[in-house]
Amino acid sequence: MAHPLCLLFDCDGTLVDSEPLLADEMATALNAVGLPFQASDYIGEFRGARFRRIVAELESRHGQVDPETLEPLEHTMRANLNRRLASELVAIDGAAEALAALSGHPMGVVSNGPENKIRTSLDATGLAEVFGDRLFSAYTAQCWKPDPCLFHHAASRMGFASHECVVIDDALVGVRGALAAGMTVVHLNRFPDAEQTPDGAIMISNMFQLPTVIAHLETTRALAAHA
Repeated sequence: MAHPLCLLFDCDGTLVDSEPLLADEMATALNAVGLPFQASDYIGEFRGARFRRIVAELESRHGQVDPETLEPLEHTMRANLNRRLASELVAIDGAAEALAALSGHPMGVVSNGPENKIRTSLDATGLAEVFGDRLFSAYTAQCWKPDPCLFHHAASRMGFASHECVVIDDALVGVRGALAAGMTVVHLNRFPDAEQTPDGAIMISNMFQLPTVIAHLETTRALAAHA
């Protein structure tokens, strides 16, 4: 019998409700160097994007900032964010229940964030034991969503082919990257009125729905194998 599908989860906005905290800290940091940015801009336009890509886009609109200020700016922002994550962060509704129901599957986390941020987030929400060291950061792999190479890196490290992996991601950059990687994709679309699920992805509106979707995928896979 084939081994279970490998489940690769995004972190921010999929497992943990960190995006409001991240958006708030980004707004504080970017406005401090003269780049106009509101927390709502992150949720509306930049969700899931790499911090430096956001900076580059804002510079194209409002003018460049001193490059020497960017590294200490990002360091301070992430330090402030990690302190808030450790004390204020909560899991996405249904995430813990979904992970418990899917415990028979190999699971990893694939994130555009730094590894220490992933660990802080999972520790703060009690989800760390589910994943152990199976944390795959774009900063470690040196490639960021929507580049499919981050997903290929994670699948390879987990010991699975792309077609044996299911990616669960709330951000379009992750959904598109995983589709490009040839993986099955479940889009956790928590903003269906404002965001359209890309063709080829499976949409769910909350994490409580995920175990049923994975069970259906496994059934379809088993039937195909015996056809």
